Amino acid sequence: MHQHTLAELSRGLAAGDYSSLELTRHFLERIARHDPALNSFISVTAEQALAQAAAADRRRQRGEAGPLTGLPIAHKDIFCTQGVRTSCASRMLDNFIAPYDAAVVERLQAAGMVMLGKTNMDEFAMGSSNETSFYGPVHNPWNLQRVPGGSSGGSAAAVAARLAPAATGTDTGGSIRQPAALCQLTGLKPSYGRVSRWGMIAFASSLDQAGPMTQTAEDAALLLQAMAGHDRRDSTSIDRAVPDYSAGLDRPLQGLRIGLPRAFRGPGLTPAVAALVDAAIAELVAQGARTVDIDLPHMELSVPAYYVIAPAEASSNLSRYDGVRFGHRCEQPVDLTDLYTRSRSEGFGAEVKRRIMIGTYALSAGYYDAYYRQAQKIRRLIAEDFERAFTQCDIIAGPTTPSTAFALQAHQNDPVAMYLSDIYTIAVNLAGIPAISLPCGQADGLPVGMQLIGPYWSEERLLQVAHRYQLACPWHRQVPPAYA
Repeated sequence: MHQHTLAELSRGLAAGDYSSLELTRHFLERIARHDPALNSFISVTAEQALAQAAAADRRRQRGEAGPLTGLPIAHKDIFCTQGVRTSCASRMLDNFIAPYDAAVVERLQAAGMVMLGKTNMDEFAMGSSNETSFYGPVHNPWNLQRVPGGSSGGSAAAVAARLAPAATGTDTGGSIRQPAALCQLTGLKPSYGRVSRWGMIAFASSLDQAGPMTQTAEDAALLLQAMAGHDRRDSTSIDRAVPDYSAGLDRPLQGLRIGLPRAFRGPGLTPAVAALVDAAIAELVAQGARTVDIDLPHMELSVPAYYVIAPAEASSNLSRYDGVRFGHRCEQPVDLTDLYTRSRSEGFGAEVKRRIMIGTYALSAGYYDAYYRQAQKIRRLIAEDFERAFTQCDIIAGPTTPSTAFALQAHQNDPVAMYLSDIYTIAVNLAGIPAISLPCGQADGLPVGMQLIGPYWSEERLLQVAHRYQLACPWHRQVPPAYA
């Protein structure tokens, strides 16, 4: 059963080939057997999952089942889940039991999905390798000595190893797409405002966006259908009709204009990754698309702009963790200052502290204009570059990451090198537009991802192009040998 995609499992449930209880038990057994080597889960909610599966089976018997009813899913541990620990992979929230469900969890639960557990991640979603977690690093199922990517690395590893048929992730600067590329998955970052952020613990509020991590574009369309939509509880949620994402998946690509940015061919791109992405684009051309050379002149400024804006927002968002209301509290504080200082020093890891300090510095009175304001101006220029590019093309294609998965601890003492691994993904978040990463081959046994980028609200088009490619080039069917 674990070899099937989400869509195939949905059809199997509808046909009565197995029940949701049987399916859920199968995946729980795989988690128990394989996850000790991967460390992809922080919490496994077996008892709750079996109860939800039984309820889904009853719902199906009453004729009330939808396409997702009874299908298992794992949630990144950044989404609040009522009665279940929500840690953000941080000591600061190690003891936090969420009193409510995040909007994403709520909607997928309403669709009848079964939560297997909460997946590991970079602490407070800050990282590109899933090595900053309080619970230890996640290992890439294709090579246990390599990183799975971050910050949604636990979700990526769990789906790649077929411990779950799908998972949720969040993308602030590439944190869905980058681990999807490094683990051979399909990962979709929707337009900002398309999926509610309510109940999703904030890293950088103007950049964070939830999205699906799946084996295929068809699966991503199923999940996005349930996740998307306006939520009055989230002031950044857009009141816009949600299309039927599955309806147009099979449309041909005839006449599609694919933009190829020169900025995606910088010196950091490895030849093997470039060759596989070129071959994938050639397949799209063979299906009727054509390529157009485009310019994104401010692309090279996206990394420095992001690493001013995101830490600035993080320093503000994380100020609430003070040891007073919830979360980690130091032992026997002598006064209020000691309570704040030791609770935060003990509760946050090194990368989170680094970003809080950078952000606080950028927002300080003497440096706000020099750093934060300038970064926001660059952000506007990057968004305008994309707007101009989309007058010449329908989508933009290129690599998701400059290389395959790097070794664990390879960039431990070089945070700048770590930040540069997101060089092709960050600009999308600054502009707020959607993008998808899909598998396009392997280099030396490690996955490579191609990224497709579209204008606002073009998720339907991105899913269609990805699906057409996957019909011709089923890289998504490959499973790490140890987990087949």
